[in-house]
Amino acid sequence: MEVAAGAMGPVIRKLGELLVGEYNLEKRVKKGVQSLLDELEMMHAVLRKVGEVPSEQLEEPVRIWAGKVRDLSCDMEDAVDDFMVRVHEGSSSKPTNMRNRVKKFLKKTTKLFGKGKALHQISDAIKEAQDLAKELADLRRRYELDTRSTSNGATIDPRVLALHKDVGELVGVDRTRDELIKTLICEDGSSKEQLKTISIVGVGGLGKTTLTKAIYEKIKAQFECAAFVPVGQNPDIKKVFKDLLYDLNKEKFNDIHNTSKDENLLIKEIREFLVDKRYLIVIDDIWEEEIWRYINCALYKNKLHSRVITTTRNVSVSEACLSSSDDMIHKMKPLSDEESQILFHRRIFQSKEKCPEDLQAVSREILKKCGGVPLAIITIASLLVSNQRIKQKEEWMHVHSSMGRGVTEGGIVKDMKRILSLSYYDLPSHLKPCLLYLSIFPEDFEINRDLLIWRWLAEGFIQCDKDETRLFEIGKSYFNELMNRSLIQPAETNYEGTVVTCRIHDMVLDLICSLSSEENFISILDNAEWNAPNPQRKFRRLSLHNIKAKVQNHQIESTSLSKVRTFAVFSPVTCDWLPSLSSFQFLRVLDLGSCVSHESSSGISLKYVGNLIHLRYLGLKDADVRELPMDIGKLQLLQTLDIRGTSIKELPSSVVQLINLICLYVNYRVRLPKGMGSLMSLEVLEEVGLSSSPHIAEELSHLTEVRTLSIDCANMDEDLIDILIKSLGNLHKLQNLRIDDGGRLINRMCESWVPPPNLRSFDSWSLSSSSSFLRLPKWVNSSTLPHLSRLEIDVEELQGDDIQIIGMLPALRFLELTADRVMGTLAVRADAFPSARSCIFRGFPMASCLFPPGAMPRVQHLQFRVSAPSIARGEVDCGLGHLPSLEHIKVDLRRDNSSREELETAEAWLRRAAQAHPKRPTIEIR
Repeated sequence: MEVAAGAMGPVIRKLGELLVGEYNLEKRVKKGVQSLLDELEMMHAVLRKVGEVPSEQLEEPVRIWAGKVRDLSCDMEDAVDDFMVRVHEGSSSKPTNMRNRVKKFLKKTTKLFGKGKALHQISDAIKEAQDLAKELADLRRRYELDTRSTSNGATIDPRVLALHKDVGELVGVDRTRDELIKTLICEDGSSKEQLKTISIVGVGGLGKTTLTKAIYEKIKAQFECAAFVPVGQNPDIKKVFKDLLYDLNKEKFNDIHNTSKDENLLIKEIREFLVDKRYLIVIDDIWEEEIWRYINCALYKNKLHSRVITTTRNVSVSEACLSSSDDMIHKMKPLSDEESQILFHRRIFQSKEKCPEDLQAVSREILKKCGGVPLAIITIASLLVSNQRIKQKEEWMHVHSSMGRGVTEGGIVKDMKRILSLSYYDLPSHLKPCLLYLSIFPEDFEINRDLLIWRWLAEGFIQCDKDETRLFEIGKSYFNELMNRSLIQPAETNYEGTVVTCRIHDMVLDLICSLSSEENFISILDNAEWNAPNPQRKFRRLSLHNIKAKVQNHQIESTSLSKVRTFAVFSPVTCDWLPSLSSFQFLRVLDLGSCVSHESSSGISLKYVGNLIHLRYLGLKDADVRELPMDIGKLQLLQTLDIRGTSIKELPSSVVQLINLICLYVNYRVRLPKGMGSLMSLEVLEEVGLSSSPHIAEELSHLTEVRTLSIDCANMDEDLIDILIKSLGNLHKLQNLRIDDGGRLINRMCESWVPPPNLRSFDSWSLSSSSSFLRLPKWVNSSTLPHLSRLEIDVEELQGDDIQIIGMLPALRFLELTADRVMGTLAVRADAFPSARSCIFRGFPMASCLFPPGAMPRVQHLQFRVSAPSIARGEVDCGLGHLPSLEHIKVDLRRDNSSREELETAEAWLRRAAQAHPKRPTIEIR
């Protein structure tokens, strides 16, 4: 019922804007709007309370009433939005928000609600709301519901990332991991050569994927190629095969997802690739034996010590995965009482010793109800921490009593759903729609954090009363809070420690899909749903998953699309099957980026896109789109446009009219129209090519809100260098700058560019040495760049103290430094790199011994170059023990005319050093 309350918030806010004194509303209409606003605010107060109670605990009349209010609220918001947008049509001014945009036009107009469709819609809504008010009064008397406090956004709790990142240290994982690795690499004396399979089986939430990921990360470097591919409950087998090929060799199969090959061709391609390679392949979360039989056909059974790991909830599937006497099944078990306590206390207190005495008894009782299931333990633990503050004992007692009988052996799925629902109902109201929105994505889908936040923004889920606060930053705090509560899990975390993509555990996804369906928040159409569609269904948000070709003969009724706010496709479909854009009247989010299909010669048509006047987000990444129509300029509310990976060669000139565009992703080959400087709301502008759009060099100076910019300077006219540097100097809010193939621009920047004060990342990348700085720029220092977190830079000549200068950047977390030569002796002090997590040194000798104890205390990933003879002769100490946080090492081992014996000795020394390190980091030697 929380969705009903959430749906009312925007309507109340927008109606309030219409009642501001200077708006010249007709008296009768103003009185009606005020009356409606009063009723809605009363409804909203009750709905917020109702929304904190699980729907199964509410009586049927309450659920029916709340559903009606929800639909009414959405319809009213559509009517108000439609009116506001049409009032605004034809404006060339730059509105900063909805209120300022409407204000200018309402001032000029008398009796605004005197005529037209909008008046009838809103008048009907007022009448219906007043009828419902009588029911509301009765319900308020019958249901007295307690309110709960809510919390605001947060940064990601480091304990959460530690749980997901350091899988090797998770309770109960390290011992089992090492045992299974011994079995896999045949230390037990069994046959080594033939393909060997281990199938890990257990119910959801026991940690099958976590264990498998830990094994995979530990041993993948020992194989020529490796892949980790999730399958899920309703897989698209062609996508599974394409994911497998892509993971095995990202360079060779970079474009595999854009091909239209059938299953047989993909199987053949996989077999041909694997025929002469020692491979490690993980197939995660298989539900059906038939799916395994398909995948098994693709795995070439060579005798090169290859290994396969499968995970499943189904014992019969795990048995089907076995094909030889060497294969084995590993059955997952719940954690012991001691392991459960360690995991629980590590999530909350960071160590088991820190649990206060007054909480020890209740923590033991809570853990009994968790039944040793890691997902239950982590979820409940996350519920007991708010904004990194441990909740009071009374709240622990409340959680314990709310858990019911806890997790039982016979009903883990049902019991887990109840436990997970506690976390949902504990969410503050602004986070519930954000979490439910994630049900739009298919199982195992890797969700990009930034694109998710832009979609939340387009949907109106992110609100702020302060003009100086960026909505995207608020969205990040929403994302972080969901991460802190373990309702979403990090998938890819970059070397700076930032979560780039996330996934949803399938048990959490089951819960939010169920809640979302109850609330008519998001509708999922797949092959199963298609056979029994509800003709009365009023779609609000529609997501298409894994649509088979046989279903594509059915058209979606255009009448059922008229109220849709989000339309997303996560399935290859033929272009002529997609519904016409003219079917949508109130669409805010259109995402066709995951419906890659090149079977149609004409591509996806965006005809009528100009009619989508409410559109805020247009996602076309990798879609089969050839061009954008000229009428795209009508989309005055458009905030995000993503055309990366499409066949679009140029943006139409009307794009410069999109004055509310905040985020623009293009390809460097795309020609941009002149006049881009008018897009003064832009904050993100990525992959702009100056050779295809040279005028951008000067127009950038007008885009003063830009915070993230990436430009490609290959084949750029050198006359533009000074113009571009001047423009960059005008971007005072710039935080992230990437320059590809900078050429002579790079060294001119060394002398004449002054970085903005809040610069957080600077990447300079090129395939040629002509884009290197001759020397380390003078502005690379701790006083000029106090917030710099990421630095990727090429320098022709490195001075001895340059490493120390870089090492004193206080916020630096990621460094990739390439140099052709070193002048003098490299010097590093014990206080260098205090915050660094990843350091990559290329092109010059930089052995680990150059970092004295105390330097790099947090470095987890280290890559350096060293001479094999210098190690073999004892000239370079390759010990690693003084780098306490080390997890991964890559070494470029230079031969330097070394003998085979010296090369082997050097490699053995390096591996021994890694084994001797307390954390046993993985090591890759090239």
